[in-house]
Amino acid sequence: MCKLHNLLLVLLCFSVTKTALSTELPISKPGCQTKCGNVTVPYPFGIGVRQDGSLCALANYYNVTCNTTYSPAKPFISTGNLEITEIIDTKMRIKNSVDERCYNSQLYKAGQTWIDLRSYPIVFSDSENKFTAVGCNTEALIGGTRGRNFTSGCIATCSDSSEVIDGSCSGIGCCQTAIPKGLKSYAIGLSELNNDTDVFNYNPCSYGFLAEYTEFNFNVTDLNDAGFYNRTQDNVPIVLEWYIGDGQTCEEAQSNKSSYACQANTNCSQFVSGSSVGYRCSCLAGYQGNPYLGPAGCTDIDECLNPKLNNCSDICLNSPGSFKCYCPKGHHGDGMTTGSGCISNNSQFAIKFSLGMSFGVLICMSFMALTYFSIRKKKLIKLREKFFENNGGMLLKQQLAPYEGKEKSNGSFKIYSSHELRSITDNYSEARILGKGGYGIVYKGILKDGSAVAVKMSKFVEKTQIEQFINEVAILTQINHRNVVRLKGCCLETEVPVLVYEYISNGTLFEHIHRKGGAYWLTWRNCIRLAMEAANALSYLHSAASPPIIHRDVKSSNILIDDSFKAKISDFGASRLISIEQTEVTTLVLGTRGYLDPEYFQTSVLTEKSDVYSFGVLLAELLTKQLPLSLERKIEERNLAAYFLHAMKEDRLLEVLDPQLVSEASDEEQLFDVAKLVKNCLSVKGEDRPTMSEVAARLEGLKNRINHPWLGQSYDDSTSLLGHQDLYPICSSDNNPSTGEASGQNAMLIEMSQPR
Repeated sequence: MCKLHNLLLVLLCFSVTKTALSTELPISKPGCQTKCGNVTVPYPFGIGVRQDGSLCALANYYNVTCNTTYSPAKPFISTGNLEITEIIDTKMRIKNSVDERCYNSQLYKAGQTWIDLRSYPIVFSDSENKFTAVGCNTEALIGGTRGRNFTSGCIATCSDSSEVIDGSCSGIGCCQTAIPKGLKSYAIGLSELNNDTDVFNYNPCSYGFLAEYTEFNFNVTDLNDAGFYNRTQDNVPIVLEWYIGDGQTCEEAQSNKSSYACQANTNCSQFVSGSSVGYRCSCLAGYQGNPYLGPAGCTDIDECLNPKLNNCSDICLNSPGSFKCYCPKGHHGDGMTTGSGCISNNSQFAIKFSLGMSFGVLICMSFMALTYFSIRKKKLIKLREKFFENNGGMLLKQQLAPYEGKEKSNGSFKIYSSHELRSITDNYSEARILGKGGYGIVYKGILKDGSAVAVKMSKFVEKTQIEQFINEVAILTQINHRNVVRLKGCCLETEVPVLVYEYISNGTLFEHIHRKGGAYWLTWRNCIRLAMEAANALSYLHSAASPPIIHRDVKSSNILIDDSFKAKISDFGASRLISIEQTEVTTLVLGTRGYLDPEYFQTSVLTEKSDVYSFGVLLAELLTKQLPLSLERKIEERNLAAYFLHAMKEDRLLEVLDPQLVSEASDEEQLFDVAKLVKNCLSVKGEDRPTMSEVAARLEGLKNRINHPWLGQSYDDSTSLLGHQDLYPICSSDNNPSTGEASGQNAMLIEMSQPR
């Protein structure tokens, strides 16, 4: 009778548990609307208010407006016009907003698209969204404000629709670029590269939009599709990431139990994206439900009711958040299908025999493993030797042989083993990453003596260019200028060569110029000194290095600042070596928008004067403390170079210069002298620009006037550019140019970079 009673009790518990599980778990607060049209709205989001007047949402931030004038009804974020298409887990998808620019014989539609989420604990997902532009004559820019200040963009071109590749968004008819973490608002601007009439027959409209990149598949028909605008807005969403407790960490939120959003049986995980900080809640393992919905929070899952959730071979007993497996009487084991299961007690002899066999097999396998790892170690040694040979290791040793046993003026150059580099970078730990770029990843390395170096792991080096690469490395080891970052070593035992540089710890000039609140030390005197140091370094590369080097990517983020606040030219990843017989070389256009020489961009012909133009933009950036390209400025002021020249032409120079520099300059003549130098550097034709030697001499003359105002000498354009090279020589005691003869070799690509 007792056994029958127990059996009935078990069956009753099973029935009650099964009935409870069959009931759907609550999604929203009691008395609140769960869906708006086809979209489920889970708490902490909510629609409207309950009968008692309390919000259905956790806070106003998460309020959803359900517009029933549509059929079916449509949900929107708060009272705005951003339509929600899905809310799931920690993400939300909203309907897209596409910027459109159309033309026929003339421009007939243009606008600027923007979305602002700064009032909400929501950011645009940097991992799932990309900024996309579609068109054949399109320059598209996206800019962010507050929370994450940035300007980026891409260019999409094609001279004929037959050039376009379906499914490819790499610049021909379509281009894409990533966005930074923590972006809360953005604006899009579209403009033409050339005359619109060249393309409107097969591409009447250009488009720019931020979207979930996996949902957009570019097709050649998009270039001349009248329905592209509406189809993209409706079918390609934007992904948002939402969080709780704007500005609070988990610890800070938990200290205030009345406002802490995570309910019973939940975990709190930190959310950090750029400058946005908050937290998120999730159910503990073995629990299910809405972690924000109180008071129950997440409820226990009875794994024993679902064979897919337990691995018991016989008896399963549920427990809070877990379960346990048991064997029936007369059996032993762990009771799990993945373990020993349940074995009859009569099978112990078989078990002992099996254990003996298992130990024997284990010993054999251990011996085989030792043999395998020994063979593998020998193969790895041979592989490193093969990499060293394929990467030109023997050639580099021959190139460096004349310097063995001698202390070179720029410090000894070392060939590192792959083991040494793994040791000094903590096995290439992510915590050691200093920066990532188009040419590779840069790690911070700590040598045995405690000194720091920058270790650059390149993404690729063309196998056909290895000999040229080794020749260039050997040449660069001889470059010795106090304003050029030194190459200190390399490793050739890896698939792609790894380079080791002098470590510069005080950031980039870009960071100091555009730091919020300004950099106190960037005075008029120091700005001219920094410009002179950078100009001297470029002049050295153009004139004193053998063979000469064109940097090709001069910009403020490639000027590093050392502990003594001196400038150091870095990032030779795009540079070219040229023989003395050459004055120009035709190359693939590389560089940074805003700094790029327009003549080089149009002709693909690279000369030393291309660096001069970029330096002119850098000098204008230093004088104005403004970004070279910015969507935040008016259309006519977005390009700093054009804006600066226009201000000079209209005699409004003092309006665009940084007020601090204007107040610190001893007289306006100094300001106008530097402005004239900028104007000369930004000449449209390269032949009208000065050389870097002339630029350096002119800046050094100005520096001397600032340091010694009693000289009282004024320099006009002609005397400064043509008559003072002997007064201010480039090769001072700080410079030690290579005395070797020019090699006469063809232009060669340097695959090397210094961290930003």
